Parts: sequence; C-alpha cells; structure tokens
Amino acid sequence: MEPSRRVGRSAGRGRVAWHRRGAHGGMLITVLVATIALVAASCGKSTPTTSGASTPSTSSTKAPVFATPTGTKTTGGTVTFAEAPGAVPTYIFPLAPIKYFSTTNLSYFQPLLYRPLYWFGNNYNASVDYDYSIGQQPVWSADDKTVTITLNPYKWADGETVTARDVVFFMNLLEQEKANFADYTPSYFPDNVASYSAPNDTTVVFNLTSPQDPSWFLYNELSQITPFPLAWDVTAAGQPAPTADNGHLPDSTPAGAKAVYTYLTTLAANTADYVTSPTWQVVDGPWKLSAFTNTGEADFVPNPSYSGPNKPVIDKFVEEPFTSEAAEVNVTKTGANNLTIGYIPAASVPQESSILAQGYTAYDLYTFSFNYFVLNQQNPTLGPTFRQLYFRQAMQSLVDQQGWINAFTHGTAIAQNGVIPTEPANPFLSPAGKTFPYPFSVSKASSLLSSHGWKVTPNGVTTCTNPGTGANQCGAGVTAGTALTFNLDYQAGPVDLDQEMKDLKSEASKVGITLNLTTHPFGQVVGAATVCKATDTNGDCNWTAENWGGGWVYSPDFYPSGESIFATGAGSNQENYSDPMADQLILATTNAPGDQAQSALDAYQDYMQQQLPVIFQPNEAGNPVPGGLTIVSKKLGGFSANAFAYLTPETYYLTQ
Repeated sequence: MEPSRRVGRSAGRGRVAWHRRGAHGGMLITVLVATIALVAASCGKSTPTTSGASTPSTSSTKAPVFATPTGTKTTGGTVTFAEAPGAVPTYIFPLAPIKYFSTTNLSYFQPLLYRPLYWFGNNYNASVDYDYSIGQQPVWSADDKTVTITLNPYKWADGETVTARDVVFFMNLLEQEKANFADYTPSYFPDNVASYSAPNDTTVVFNLTSPQDPSWFLYNELSQITPFPLAWDVTAAGQPAPTADNGHLPDSTPAGAKAVYTYLTTLAANTADYVTSPTWQVVDGPWKLSAFTNTGEADFVPNPSYSGPNKPVIDKFVEEPFTSEAAEVNVTKTGANNLTIGYIPAASVPQESSILAQGYTAYDLYTFSFNYFVLNQQNPTLGPTFRQLYFRQAMQSLVDQQGWINAFTHGTAIAQNGVIPTEPANPFLSPAGKTFPYPFSVSKASSLLSSHGWKVTPNGVTTCTNPGTGANQCGAGVTAGTALTFNLDYQAGPVDLDQEMKDLKSEASKVGITLNLTTHPFGQVVGAATVCKATDTNGDCNWTAENWGGGWVYSPDFYPSGESIFATGAGSNQENYSDPMADQLILATTNAPGDQAQSALDAYQDYMQQQLPVIFQPNEAGNPVPGGLTIVSKKLGGFSANAFAYLTPETYYLTQ
C-alpha cells in the first residue's frame, strides 16, 4: 500500500506522499496478510488463485462519501487540478531513479499516460482493482514458484496491441538497470525471478527462484511493472519503430537493453520535448500530453486509442502549478482561474469558510503513508552518532507532534506512531502502533544524552566527553569532542513545515543541539539525501539531515513492509539504515505462512517503532492534492479518493 515513494508536504505529501510535503514518495515492499480476505477495490472480484496461500486484506476504511454535483451532467470542458508549490512533474519515463521517485511523477503524471500492469487503491481501499488493471488475476503453480498472467486487451496510441512482449521489454531493461531503479532492493525483484517469458501475445510467465507468497508477490513485485511499447525499443533517434515480428528488438540482449535505457533516460531528461517527441506520444492510458511548461503545468487530452475502462468525457485535464501556497489560496478565494480540485493548506484553514463560499466542498483525506525525516547514518563525521539508538530517541523526543498539529496544521494532521499508517483505517496496524513510546520531552532528550557520555550545554554546543562503547559512553565510532551541530535541510514553501522546523531548532537548542536550517525545492531536498557509504569519496555522503516534508507512500509496493526503504542497501533507504534484525524481520514478512503473516508484520513494525530508523513527524491530510484539506468544485462529478492518491480524471465530468 504507495511507495511507496517519497512525498513532499506541498509537493506531493510520498515516494514519492499526499505527502503533504513533497511527493516521492515512494515504494515499500513486503508480505502478505493472511487473516482477512481481500476484496478487490471497485469490483468485488476474488483474490489471486493460489495453492492455499493467504491473501492480503483490504483496508477496512469505508470509502468517503462525496457530494453529488449540482446541475446537469455535460460532455467536455476542462478540469484543473492544483499542484503544490515545488511539486511539479519532472520525469516521464516510468523506470525512475530515486531523485524522480515522487508522488507527483508516479501518481499524478506517468500513470495517466502509461498504465501499470496492476492498479491499486480505488474507492479509498488499499487493494488491487482488476477491472482497472492490464493484467488479469495471476494464476500460480502448486509449488508457488511459477505465476502466469493473462493480459486484458489494451492498445497503444500507435495502433499496436499491448502484448506480453511489452512486459518482457520492461523486465529486460529492469534486469540490466535495476541499480538505477528507486524501488530496487537486493535479493528482491527482479533478483527473485529466475526467468520470464511471453509464450504468446497475451500470456506472461514468471519462474521464481524460490516459493513466494502469491499475494505479497502481486502487491509488492508485479506491482512495479509498467509495460513498455516496442516503439521505445530503439537506441537512437531516427531508428524505425520496431514491432514484435520485424526482428529488430535491441532489448533482447543485455548490451542492447542498456543502450535502450540510456537513450530513453536521455530523452526523459529533456522535459522541453515531452509533447513533441514521438516517443512519449505512444501511450496506452486514457490521456495524451498536449502541453508541458518549464514551470510544471501539464495539460492532458483524451487518448482516442484508449481501450481500458472509463473513456474520458472531459476535453482536457490540467495540472496547474502555483508559486506558493498563498497564490493557490488566492485563486480559490476569488475563482480567478476556475480551479476544480485544490487544497486548503494547513496555515490557511482559518480561511476555510470564505474559500468554500466560492463553490467548493472540503474533504479531510489521507493517503496510505507515513511521515518522517532522515538522518544520514553514513555521514563521515556524524554518522556514528546518528547510528546510536539513544541519539535518535533524543531527537524524536524533541519533536512536539501534538503541539505542531495544534499550532501549525490547525488540526489537519495526525501524530505519526511508526511505519504503518493509522489513517486511512486499515487492518495492518499492530496494537503497539496505536500509541507512541517517544512523546515530546526536552528533559528526556537531555537525560538520554547526558547518560551516554555527552556534556549537555543548553543553548550552547553539546559534545562527547566520554567516548567508548560502554552503556554510559557515546557509542561505537563517536570520537571525543564530537559536537552536536549539523545542517537540517527541508522543503521550501510549506508554511507549516517551516514553522515546525524552526520550533524543532528551538527545542533542540535547549539540549545543546545546534540545527543549521536551510531550505530548497522539494526535488533538491530529495536528491540530496543520497544512498551512500561513509567511504564514498565523491562527496555524496556529506549531507546530514533532509526533510522533504512528506515521508513515504506505500506504492508501487503496496503492502506496508519495509524492503524498499529500511532493508540494507535498498534503493530508497535514504537514511542509510542497516540492522541485521530489521533485515530478518522484513524478510519474514515476505514468506511467513498464511496463519502467521500478521504476526510477522506486527513483529516488524513494532521493532521499527522502537528502533527509530527515521524521525517521525505528523502526517498531514491531503489526498490527492497535498495540503490540509482537499477541496472539490461542486460542479465536478465522478471524483473519488484513491488510497494512494492516484488520479483518475477519466471518471470526471462537469455539470452546468
């Protein structure tokens, strides 16, 4: 259930939010829940055919009831969606590296054009929707080592059929460039696939290296696949578009696949050509890109070749950028550009009545995500300190979650207890996850430091005076004289995030921790938090703390386990956390017997809650639009909330 990806507060509220702060959001992986039957999101279909395996449970959340629009349903018109400041689309190619792995790209942009193999989250349920998927319900062998998928009939805009070979094309590129894919975790997908093939146009077969939990494999492995059109299977501009039977398929060899990937990523880096490039016009989703500006506006028009469900009835869908939260609020208050879907940022909630008077309805919606910021546990200087559990406990004790919610978000956020969301309501949360062991306490932070070898100097600089590995010493690798002074960089723009970080700086100073605050756009903040080693000599590991404001959405690994962000070496493990016990518990969630799946997930999440691999902060409402409250024009119909904030403008219609 989104990420799994990073999200930014105003940028996507992860994933890659929804992540009210950023969007990135991005991608977690693991396990299969076995105790509750899964209900497919909008169609009530049965769960995957398995050899007696468990099935993941759907969220227990009741889908929100959206107001019936006023007036008579019409055909045509333009629906305008508010992008958050700094959270604009930046990358069109679905095989994205970490710096582009955001909710903005992966939920608001790419899927409108290129449909993933499986679709999740409709009707506010954190579950698969086969009616919205290219792939039909997977069929498994008795030993759970082979999975066969039949494709539904979809068409590419160039007239070609979406075939099993298009899935193989994706896999060939992923196999060769997995290290550049933000959702890659060593030993997981595609490493757990022994072979894959397309025996005919509508059938894909995966042979696995060992038995896999069928539902986990669907939710967190097959979910990563986006079929690629063979028109993309070229290595240079001007080459003829290949077809499945013309013998010119460069991706068929490792060297060819690498060359194709290099060519496509080079194209994707040039956003100015997104509309004019023939490559990106070959889509299988409901929409084609008709305009894309350097400020982040993206205009979509219906794809006449679209063969999936819900053909668009509006003429255009526009994703509109704003320079600031205040600019978006001014537009909604005046109706200046007929904004259809927007948001009321937390700082502007007191103005709610005047905004709604312009013809909007407000909704308090969450994504299946959790919010945090990261400390670089491999930083050459402070990494050893950040790896000490007592230090992370001290930092967490300085985060006044409830105070921030009351003072800065005006109640449009919830305290974050751990790695499993508390909202939307879901069956995955353990009993321990409903409370938090590290409440706000400056005195607790001070005592944790002083009892572990630090001379605490309030309003000064606290230093390590008792190095060593004893119970009352600073810990392994922490040298005498190490000073608790470091940079905390965070997303520019969101007013409440700025207020929160300034409050954290103030509270930290009371125990002698000096936070040097800096701000940058969402993309720069996420991009600075590199996965690295302390021994790296290129400087990529010199950053200390980054806060893109939104944490993580469970997608495209939709089950709330932690391979993608907490497993050692994971592509989205930006905190550079490594713990053998955590790795063991994460692995257990992927292969626990059906009757033990939930207990395995409980053990994992309870351990992570205690270990604080990241520093938790309030999770703000905002789905699909980042911000405190989602607002929808009373003249818009067909709008519903997706649990992972995916947009479905093909279901929208306007009234008059």
